[in-house]
Amino acid sequence: MRDPGGGMLQRRFSGGVPVLRIYSCTVEHHQLALVVLAALICLASAVTGMLLMRRALVVGDRRWIMGAGGATGFGLWSTHFVALMGYRPDLPATYRLMPTIVSLGLAIMTVTAGLWLAARYRGRGASTLGALVVGCGVSAMHYVGVEALALPATIRFEPDLLALSVVLGVAPLEPALRLMRAQRRIELSCILLFLGVVMLHFTGMAAIVLIPSRMDDAGRTLLSAQTMSTLTGVAATLVILICLGALALARRTDALLRAGEHQFSILARNISDCALYMLTPDGRVANWNTGAERLKGYVEGEVVGQPFEIFYTPEDRAQGTPAMVLAHAAREGLYRGEGWRCRKDGTRFWAHVTLEQIHDDDGRIAGFAKITRDMTRLKEDQDRLAAMKAQRDTALGNMLHGLALFDASGRLVLSNSRLAELWDIAGARVVPGISLVSLVALMVEGCEGVDRAFVATMLQQAIMAPPENPSQSVIVECGDDFIVSVSSRRLEDGGWVATFSDVTERRRDEARIAHLVLHDLLTGLPNRENFKIWAVGEMELAAQRDMQFAVVAINLDGLRVVNDTHGQAFGDHVIRELGARFKAVCGKGERIARLGSDDFVAGKMVGDEAALWAFIDRLKACFQTPIEEQGLSVDVSACMGVAIFPRHGGDPNTIFNNADLALHRAKDSLGQDLCLFDPAMDEDKRSRRQLAVDLRGAVERGEMRLLFQPQHSLKSGALIGYEALARWHHPVRGVVSPDIFIPIAEETGEIFAIGEWVLSEAARVAIHWPSHLKVAVNLSPVQFQQGDLLQRLIAVVLDAGVSTRQIEFEITESAIIADRTKALYILRRIKALGISIAIDDFGTGHSSLDTLHAFPFDKIKIDRFFLRQAATSSQAVAIVRAVLALGKSLDIPVLAEGIETEEQIAFLVAEGCEQGQGYYYGRPQNAPSREDLGRAFPPPTIEGIAGAGQ
Repeated sequence: MRDPGGGMLQRRFSGGVPVLRIYSCTVEHHQLALVVLAALICLASAVTGMLLMRRALVVGDRRWIMGAGGATGFGLWSTHFVALMGYRPDLPATYRLMPTIVSLGLAIMTVTAGLWLAARYRGRGASTLGALVVGCGVSAMHYVGVEALALPATIRFEPDLLALSVVLGVAPLEPALRLMRAQRRIELSCILLFLGVVMLHFTGMAAIVLIPSRMDDAGRTLLSAQTMSTLTGVAATLVILICLGALALARRTDALLRAGEHQFSILARNISDCALYMLTPDGRVANWNTGAERLKGYVEGEVVGQPFEIFYTPEDRAQGTPAMVLAHAAREGLYRGEGWRCRKDGTRFWAHVTLEQIHDDDGRIAGFAKITRDMTRLKEDQDRLAAMKAQRDTALGNMLHGLALFDASGRLVLSNSRLAELWDIAGARVVPGISLVSLVALMVEGCEGVDRAFVATMLQQAIMAPPENPSQSVIVECGDDFIVSVSSRRLEDGGWVATFSDVTERRRDEARIAHLVLHDLLTGLPNRENFKIWAVGEMELAAQRDMQFAVVAINLDGLRVVNDTHGQAFGDHVIRELGARFKAVCGKGERIARLGSDDFVAGKMVGDEAALWAFIDRLKACFQTPIEEQGLSVDVSACMGVAIFPRHGGDPNTIFNNADLALHRAKDSLGQDLCLFDPAMDEDKRSRRQLAVDLRGAVERGEMRLLFQPQHSLKSGALIGYEALARWHHPVRGVVSPDIFIPIAEETGEIFAIGEWVLSEAARVAIHWPSHLKVAVNLSPVQFQQGDLLQRLIAVVLDAGVSTRQIEFEITESAIIADRTKALYILRRIKALGISIAIDDFGTGHSSLDTLHAFPFDKIKIDRFFLRQAATSSQAVAIVRAVLALGKSLDIPVLAEGIETEEQIAFLVAEGCEQGQGYYYGRPQNAPSREDLGRAFPPPTIEGIAGAGQ
């Protein structure tokens, strides 16, 4: 068909009702003779498959299912390609070899799988599942087969007809497979299978849309129409022959079944050594044979119609055993069991019972066939044997190891069950008399991923040539998942006794422990010890090669903030992600380890500094991309310190320490994230370490002094209190600045003793002051880490006897940031006692309005830096004004530190500041005298205030 312009029509069967489109495709675009031939092949395939499946269901052999699936799949494939040969697209057509072969494989495999599912499992769901597998497989075969059609056009499919073809192909198969399983109305199941395949094919052919295009099958194997005709003719002939063979087999099978049933009826009626009879579906005796009468003592007239539970003991009847047995047979189709049964005279015998479900020709349950054998004598013999073996089995069975006893000729005499269990050998295969070589061969059968011949040799040597020391064992690795310990000992008669122990888990635990000992649990990176061992070897190698070895200490910035903000789980994710990035950038001869929470260390042997800086750049690149998880994203940065062997030290410990010193210098330097070790750093560290040693016990030795700096009202000049300031009088160094010893005290924990001493001394002095004067005492952020801080502060104040209203604690916002909830709780408890709380150094470091909002402070202190800069910096003036305005709006008094001139006082008063302290009012001094307590300064003049305001 061509359009008026001479081109091929793009849509072959578009528009209209689907039924009409299918009809149009079938009648107008197919050769009727080939369509009829395809239909006959399809019908023959359906008949063949159903007859073979009927045989498979009777004999229960899966090979018949495979034969039915292969024959049916091959026939349906032949049907498809015969019908495809009859398709007339008005275009020259050839056939691609590979899709043709693939479609055949799909047909055979999916039809076989679907029939196996329908036959293997019970319930209607099995028929449905099998129908889906067969229908979808045949659909796949159809469309893959269409792809085998090589045309000068692109083949597309209309979605509605494509979907309809699959539905039409699957729908009839469910009742067809259900009838097949019931072995009734086979002819109807054949027709349904035939209809499903035919509707699928022609609906799928109607869905084809041909779009003109050039053929591009270069390099592909194509089959001509003549070749395909020959192949499909051969296939059709094979299908017909298979069908005829299946019909002959079915006819012969039916005849044999009828003859067998007649012979079996005669046999069952006259058999005398076992009870063989039928039960109705509700469990009543339907007939009786000679063996049943002899075994149970009932004649046929007495027992027919009686419930079969009369043969059970009273105990079993009370427990409902007969009903459970009948239900099991009805549910599973078969019940086998043993137990005590009763005769007519009340005596008991041990019976072996088989109860099997029987169906009629229509597949309905007709009843149950019951076979009962008297196994009393056999049970008695078995009980005696079991008693004789009990002691031996108890001893051998309770062993944790597998045991094998061999005679002098190397044959097995005795073994325990653990031996077979250990090597995953069926117990029946480990029998006395088997040779050592054969037993070892059985042992290594299940060994995967190893040279079995080598393992077998190792086992034979371990058994036949044991170590001289009997307490020693030989470890044999039989695979990654199985490691065994073999202990063997020669006997006086020339044989051996060998024991086998599974030490796989022990070796895994040892390996796991060894790994944990040398690796970080969270990231899988090497740990400190692992890195140190490796680095020592690298340094030795570097010395031999006249090279250098660089150690890079790394500390993450802000990890604690990440944990506090997003939770510990997200913090762990950050660490894991960084660990993965570090692994990715480390090459050969490079290693990075995790030392602790946020500390890492990296190492590399370098020949020049260019290689070192390239390595560091790769490490820095790990921090350039934010880390994301579940919608959260954080930027992580780090500081690094570098020390190089042998330039900065001749031994590993020195290099590690120097890298750590460089890291701390980088952290302490503003705007610097990388620092190379300098020898001067070591001197600073030693000095600080010595100061830390000297600071320990300084309070007890009386080296601490307490000075007081006055605080005044700016407007009136009146004294309002003092700030208590600690000074350390070192016996050698003299007075040590608080800026030096306070950070050391916070690092070493001495701040706890010093802080408690300062409060005690300040309270002891303040008790002699007028009640309106306060003493301000600084609380370190580290003190808030004390679990009993609140109790200690209260005890000191109460012990001194000073009024709590005379005490004022000064804190910085960093004291709250570490543990906000705990810090605010402590501050509220302190404030409830009447003690004032002032926020110190406001405007520097961590200062936020949120802190002022979270807690009602009694005073805000402006850091001296801003007042010092106010004379030359408009920004400093703006900050001072902003803090003063904030204090006024919150109704919180503001105290300015660092006042040294009258001009500064005039400026502060003009801006509304109420309080101040500094050298103008007095330097820190010893406890104030009575004269000092009554000293007041003149208020600023109006002219000075006015001038400052301008």
